[in-house]
This record gives sequence, C-alpha cells and structure tokens, in this order.
Amino acid sequence: MLSLRRGTVTGIDERHEGLVRLEVDGRPCIAYPRLTGPVALGDDVIVNVQAVELDLGSGGFDIVYANLTRGLDLDAEPGAHVMKLPYTPLQHAVRHAEEENREAPAPLPGTPVICCSLHSQLAPVCAGLGAELAVGYVQTAGGALPVSLSDTVRALSERGFLRVAVAAGASIDGEVACASLPSAFAWCARAGMEAIVCAVGPVIVGTGTRFGHGGVAAAEAANAASALGGAPIVVPRISAAEERERHHGLSHHTLAVLDLCLGPVAVAWPDGFAVPPEVGAVETVDVSDWREACADLPLLHMGRGPDEDPSFFAASFAAGRLAKGLLT
Repeated sequence: MLSLRRGTVTGIDERHEGLVRLEVDGRPCIAYPRLTGPVALGDDVIVNVQAVELDLGSGGFDIVYANLTRGLDLDAEPGAHVMKLPYTPLQHAVRHAEEENREAPAPLPGTPVICCSLHSQLAPVCAGLGAELAVGYVQTAGGALPVSLSDTVRALSERGFLRVAVAAGASIDGEVACASLPSAFAWCARAGMEAIVCAVGPVIVGTGTRFGHGGVAAAEAANAASALGGAPIVVPRISAAEERERHHGLSHHTLAVLDLCLGPVAVAWPDGFAVPPEVGAVETVDVSDWREACADLPLLHMGRGPDEDPSFFAASFAAGRLAKGLLT
C-alpha cells in the first residue's frame, strides 16, 4: 500500500531541469515537475513518505505524489499516446522516439555498449570514454526510474561526457523516451552515438539473492546489444572496502550477470588487481591515469569515494577505457 501524507511546502532548496528539492512541513522532499506540475512555497501537496518511514537506505526524503494547489487538471504532453507507468496511479502519456521514426531498428555494427549494474559506475565509465566521443546514456529499470533524479547524469551532460539521456522501458523523465531497451540502443545508433552506456538509476533494487536484484539489468543490456550486433562490455563490481561478504572483492551481482549473458561479452578488468578464478576470461586494461581522468567528476559508491574504494572506480573506468580502445 501507498503511505501518503498531506502537507505544505515550507522550503525550496534546489531547482533543476526535471527535479526540485524542497521541504514539506520541514521534511526533505523531492518533486518531479514534469510529472506532478510546478511547485512553489505554500503549496498544498500530498507526499509519499514510505521510504523514510521504513528507514530505507534509498530513502532520506519524501516524494511529492500530487500538488493540490497547482498540479490538478494538467494536460498530457502534446501528441503523446504511449503511457509510462501504465495502469498505475502515476500513468502518464509521453511521446516516444519510436513514434517519430517507425523504420526498422538500426543495427549496432560493433558499437560498444557498456553494461553497468550500478548507477555509481556511470561517471568513471564516462571518464574512461572521454568527452571527445558521442556517448548516449540509456537508463533501464532496476533502480530509481526517473532519469531526472540523477545529479551524475546532469554533471556528465553539462561537462560534455554525455550527449543524450534516454529513458527506456519503465524508466521515465529522460530527454528521450523509448519503449524498450533494444529500441533505445537502436535509437542511439541512428542518432550517431559512438558508444552507449546503460545503467539502472540511482540506488538499486536488492533482496540479497542470486538473481533478485536490479544488477541483472546489465545482462539484459548485454543480450540486447549482442542481438543487435553491438559489442557488450560488462562492468565488474569489485570492492576491497565492502564489508558485506557477498559484495566483497567481486560482487555476486557481477557473477549473476555473467551467468545470464547469452552471448560473448568482454569483462573489463583494471590492471594490477587480482582476477578471481570464478570470473573467467577478462580484458585487462591499463588504468594508471584513472584518478586524473575522474578528477572533478561525482564519484561516490555506498558513501565511499575514490580514496576509500579505489578498486570500484578503477574497474568502472577500465570498462570505459576498453570501449574507447575499440573505437580508436
């Protein structure tokens, strides 16, 4: 069931394209203005408080569910007919890229598709690719669904590392919407993207089981890329700082992804870090310059930065650098 509460907007902290950070009755909150309409001080709102009430790690703030002051009787996006979040209380029509071009999907003739199991891998992957390449970001389900929640995507876009952010499938609020992951990859190829990075949104769904987590989205991305003729690269999740046994060293999430890949994939591995036998064959990559390349980018994983967890960021950087090598 939904945990909803009525309140008043008592503060506006930040405004970004597609995202507002605010306070409702003094509690931290976020709003998606393209979904629930504009928001201002004093507005009468209904907020979803469940994540905070459950004290989830992905919580820490409430979410505006409806704005009773200025969010009623909003019009659908002009010309939109395909629903995002269909048959839920938040269903809304969005113009999808497929409606603009109904041609057969474009193939990915060797296009690198870097498959991340965590959103925190995105920035170091892009650093490995560099800002010179045309890189498209495709967000898929498995974590937060709104692309606009990501400060990392905003930062990478502003600094030229990303040319476009696509919301695929159940994901919402990207610059472009596509109905499925393969269709999103094909759109990127048609739009001239030289490389594609696919990841779940911030945070991740997890149950502590082999396949019951959002990280398996990386396998879905790899399989779609293979089917379209792309070159999938799996980003390994490794960490020497992680205290949980299932994620210490090589995470069980990465092993699950590799188990689910139906075709050949490249596994990027940072040179100088021991390769566990269970991972199989890897592509070793020189990452000696990863810190310099990642300077000033938002690097944070489970509250740890590059000094606390260097192996995590080096491994992600390796995947981007491997992809760049395929293009040069």
